[in-house]
Amino acid sequence: MNSGFQLFDIILFAMIAAFLVLRLRSVLGRRTGNERPPTDIFGSKRKAEADDGKVVALPQRGDAPIDADIGAPRETVPNSPAAGVAEIQAADPSFDPDGFVEGARGAFEMIVGAFAQGDTQSLRPLLNDAVFTRFADAIRDREAQKQSLETTIVGIKAVDLHEAHLEGRTAFVTVRFVSDQINVVRDAGGKVVDGEPGQTAELIDLWTFARDTRSRDPNWLLVTTATPQ
Repeated sequence: MNSGFQLFDIILFAMIAAFLVLRLRSVLGRRTGNERPPTDIFGSKRKAEADDGKVVALPQRGDAPIDADIGAPRETVPNSPAAGVAEIQAADPSFDPDGFVEGARGAFEMIVGAFAQGDTQSLRPLLNDAVFTRFADAIRDREAQKQSLETTIVGIKAVDLHEAHLEGRTAFVTVRFVSDQINVVRDAGGKVVDGEPGQTAELIDLWTFARDTRSRDPNWLLVTTATPQ
């Protein structure tokens, strides 16, 4: 009699386990090798396919060379980017300037925040090698001085396409950011060594992003940072 109840319990538990497995599969899904690629923050329509001796500030004051394998952007000029956008769209019909601007805004916030936190892992996929090296060096210098950077983006007043052009198969798009930020640097003891808590400053930045239009990877990389002269 007891053996009958034990057999019934085993069958019941097996049925419950099978049910749970099916539920987990329906919720989590299964890896098939055809999963979607990482989300494209720049809003591409393609299918699958952010100094003065004392302060180590976001290294975005002045240009930096970009990787040799991606080409060199020409000097940006404050003219209408419409012709450049049309040029890029001819090579890559999926390019959506409005979606790109929204993605650039998100990238700006992510990069500025990751730099302040010293998060090189988050910075790596957003920057080309040359810009990443500059950012990583600045983070290491800050850590060597046992300083911390607190950055608060109070608001982004404007995000505009400043210039766009195509060189070979590589698209370059320069975006002008106008933001209000609070930047405070503290030493190891928490003492403010630069900046003033609660004091907002307006910053204007020109960031250039680049992408190979023939690549199946929809992501754009930050290749230069500068400020208007």
